[in-house]
Formats: sequence, structure tokens, C-alpha cells
Amino acid sequence: FSGVLAPEVLRALLELQEQLANATGTTAEGREVALSDVCYAPLNPAAPTAADCCVNSVTQYFQNNSTRLALTASQSNGTHVGTVDWRDHLIYCVNSPLSFKDITALELSCMAQYGGP
Repeated sequence: FSGVLAPEVLRALLELQEQLANATGTTAEGREVALSDVCYAPLNPAAPTAADCCVNSVTQYFQNNSTRLALTASQSNGTHVGTVDWRDHLIYCVNSPLSFKDITALELSCMAQYGGP
């Protein structure tokens, strides 16, 4: 994987998304406004937090979590033992975006941080 799917680009994207999720602004009336005030939060529309906002990004396959993005695990496939990482999880999720647990030794969910696909 290279280009926009390089690990350093994905980490930078996570940092940028976190900064944007925590950003606030002030209306002309002086009221502070945050992402949760204006976002689409399909699973918690009554009282959304920034984590409930539907933000579509490749990093959602890791629930916007840098620790999950960095995970590796040893996996055996018959006689061959290898290491699985974020690439294996991403390939699985692109093919099965509604999965709650991938088939790698990582056993990560493909569902987004807000709970949707």
C-alpha cells in the first residue's frame, strides 16, 4: 500500500479528523457551536456527541483509533505462519463492510466509531 493508503498518511488523517471533531466556533449571537451541534448522527439523533457523528473515512474501519490501526497479530494458515496488520483488516472490511469481526487474528470490527457501516 502506498500513496493515500500509506500508514503515515492514515495516521495524519486520524490526527486531522480529531482536530476537526474537537473544533468549535461561535455564532454571531455568541453561542459556541461544535461538530455535534451540526452533524448527522443516525444512531443517537437526540443527544449526539462527536463520536456519534457519521464521518465517512477509511479510518472508520479502525473506529478512528490509532492503536487499532497499529495492531499486528501472528496468524497461522495451515503450515504457514505470518503476521496480519491493518492492511489485512482493510482488505477484509472493503469486501465485508458490515462485519462486526474480521476473520484475521486481529478480530477487529469493520463498523464505524458511530456504530454504522
